[in-house]
Amino acid sequence: MFKYHCLNPISAVGTEKFTAQYQKTDNAAEADGILVRSAAMHDMELPENLLAIARAGAGVNNIPVEKCAEKGIVVFNTPGANANGVKELVIAAMLLASRDIVGGIEWVSANKDDENIAKDAEKAKKDFAGTEIQDKKLGIIGLGAIGVKVANVAKHLGMEVYGYDPYVSVDAAWNLSRDVKHVLNVDEIYENCDIITIHVPLMDATKGMINKEAIDKMKDGVILLNFARDLLADEKAVIDGIKSEKVRKYVSDFPNPTTAGTEGCIVIPHLGASTEESEDNCAKMAVKQMMDYLENGNIINSVNYPKCDMGVCTQAGRVAIFHKNIANMITKFTACFGDNGINISDMTNKSKGEVAYTMLDIETPASEDIIKKLASIEGVFRVRVIK
Repeated sequence: MFKYHCLNPISAVGTEKFTAQYQKTDNAAEADGILVRSAAMHDMELPENLLAIARAGAGVNNIPVEKCAEKGIVVFNTPGANANGVKELVIAAMLLASRDIVGGIEWVSANKDDENIAKDAEKAKKDFAGTEIQDKKLGIIGLGAIGVKVANVAKHLGMEVYGYDPYVSVDAAWNLSRDVKHVLNVDEIYENCDIITIHVPLMDATKGMINKEAIDKMKDGVILLNFARDLLADEKAVIDGIKSEKVRKYVSDFPNPTTAGTEGCIVIPHLGASTEESEDNCAKMAVKQMMDYLENGNIINSVNYPKCDMGVCTQAGRVAIFHKNIANMITKFTACFGDNGINISDMTNKSKGEVAYTMLDIETPASEDIIKKLASIEGVFRVRVIK
């Protein structure tokens, strides 16, 4: 029996996928797995028995990922599950920024008591006139699940699309329209595009990448869209760009004191993935990944451990070892089993940065003594008996 705890409300479409082997608990301290959306976990004391954390969404800034890795706790996310919801809002953002729809709506609201509003609107509408997005150049920084969807829709809307991603995956490349111009230098995006949207993860290399230097390279009147993370942009530099009319509009999905209510900024209250469909998709994916890991030890879409899939174990036992990615570890593991006359029928070892994950299927169940010997090897974080 596995126990799971929800730190945030998780869609029932997902949690109903749990089988009779799973029991929900209101006590996080006794959970084998935790499901989370936005709840902050950095100051949370992680239970010793906790095996997995599944984030029903893509970003994991609210989870102490490295700390979890050192404890042998696998952290999952759900990349792509909310991609369509974000894609649709990005397309809406392009329209909101290109045509002053918000300004027009506010004018109508402000003049609601005017008996001649229809006639006056004909005179006022010129103040809200904008431009069409057809034939405009759209630059997409980051061709992951969301970036690819935005690119493909934009092509259908008649836009000329530039895409930049030095680490584009094979799956993304297959799904990307062949009409998208894949550029090798982000400066080509800055220098050529009328609208630029960013879809990369927040890390040291990307933090503040939309800065004064980048903005100076852009076309006059550029529209900037940020539906990834607010810290990807130096927003003070963006506002300076708005004041100088270098930047026409900045649309962000992340309200903060810098941009909220600021002229030239359209700030949305973090609605990118806030659709019923996205929440359902994220919940289903998170639950599925957690179940496969808890039952079989398989890891898919983890942010702190490598992908590893050995299917369902058909042997007498399966052991998983979380450890540092250093030399000679496999030799030490296999020796523990060999010295006790246990044959290893199948094995896989994968690494991700400084950590590694080893799974072994064995023909005889591992004794408690063997598990203790494995756990005592220097560099081992955790040993888990799956079967």
